[in-house]
Amino acid sequence: MIKLLIIDDDKLVASSLQTILSQSPDIDVIALGHSGEDAINLYHEHLIDVILMDIRMENMNGLDAGSKILSEDINAKILYLTTFLDDEYIIKALHIGAKGYLLKQNFDSIIPAIQAVATGQRVFGEAVADKLPDLLQQKSPRTFSDLGLSDKEIQIMTCVADGLSNKEIGATLFLSEGTVRNYISSILDRLQLRDRTQLAIFYYRNQ
Repeated sequence: MIKLLIIDDDKLVASSLQTILSQSPDIDVIALGHSGEDAINLYHEHLIDVILMDIRMENMNGLDAGSKILSEDINAKILYLTTFLDDEYIIKALHIGAKGYLLKQNFDSIIPAIQAVATGQRVFGEAVADKLPDLLQQKSPRTFSDLGLSDKEIQIMTCVADGLSNKEIGATLFLSEGTVRNYISSILDRLQLRDRTQLAIFYYRNQ
């Protein structure tokens, strides 16, 4: 059962989401909140698997709340659900380590997205996914060279952050899966990170 926290400053929207999502047999809506502060407090108060959160809210917005939560718990799973497709919002969501970004009009995708995020996958709505290649090209992976990473290690880290599997990375960079695995282990050791999820978060936070 996925324990879900819903955060939306529109109380009617939050309540409607609760009613609809609670009908899914594997989703349990634990609590509702209406601000960034609520998100932080309720996340710590309850054992939450996924936070479904709006972005634009008064006082503390969803991105700032998400950044605060992830700074305290790098394993927190945050899925943003918003009406805004602003580049700066998407980039910041990536930077802080959010697991997904959906538009509210993609209603049919919400439950599958929650289910995917609960398993550790990253999910982006179609309109958001269309923007990602251009947004990612704006980033310069060479900023990591001062950490002692080689060009090849930086390429591999970028591929991990883009969600590629070891097999896909190998095909892209003409390396065996074993070599890719060894590279990733070396990068994790050097950066003192636990797994590829933390590596992806590290990449986006340090762009």
